[in-house]
Amino acid sequence: MSVLGIIGELLITVGVIAFLYVGWQLWLGDVIQAAQKDAAGSELSEQWADAFETAPPAPETSESPDPTASADAAAAVPVLAQPGDAEEFAVLRVPRWGADYSKPIAGGVSRSRTLDPIGVGHYPNTQMPGEIGNFAVAGHRTTYGKPFADIETLRIGDAIVVETPGGWYTYRFRTLEYVRPTETTVLAPVPQLDVAAGDAYITMTSCSPRWSMAERIVAYGVFESFTPRTDGPPASLTEGTTA
Repeated sequence: MSVLGIIGELLITVGVIAFLYVGWQLWLGDVIQAAQKDAAGSELSEQWADAFETAPPAPETSESPDPTASADAAAAVPVLAQPGDAEEFAVLRVPRWGADYSKPIAGGVSRSRTLDPIGVGHYPNTQMPGEIGNFAVAGHRTTYGKPFADIETLRIGDAIVVETPGGWYTYRFRTLEYVRPTETTVLAPVPQLDVAAGDAYITMTSCSPRWSMAERIVAYGVFESFTPRTDGPPASLTEGTTA
């Protein structure tokens, strides 16, 4: 065999290996990483459930309830402190995307510390779950487990549930929007919806179209309710889920 023939075969071999690697990265790698991130989210949920079950009971009190206490205070929605960079503080659950979908949410939206290794990132200084204003998060639509791969499949009224150690925050999907990457107003306390200030929202952002950063696809939801861990998981977690 000639030298050129050997070089040609080597180039073909290298091309095949490169093709297989790309195929692994785009498909099998995503499948594995998505499962790993779901497992990480489930583990967080289990840790919080175990901590709640083993926590000592609250001390009894003989004090009479304050007759002037308002019903609003009793129904107050707890608000977490802003997380540190890459600090995991919640788990995102979207029944539309399957019963096993459970992606960790961590502080920050850098690829190296949050989006690639953890899954879903919280835009710093936007509101926290249940807080009046805009709880804004980001996630990949392709690669690294692609937590927001199916963002365009959301339907009006779909549950978007954020679990924390204290309980579950349920939002309801409202609409999708496509914007330029420079359109930062989607992170404003009152997002680009036909809504008024004074309510709580969730904004989920990802790249669009797939394999491109030309635009951003943005999903908006409106806060519906908070379910404390003492009441058990809300019904919104199992609405229309698929195994």
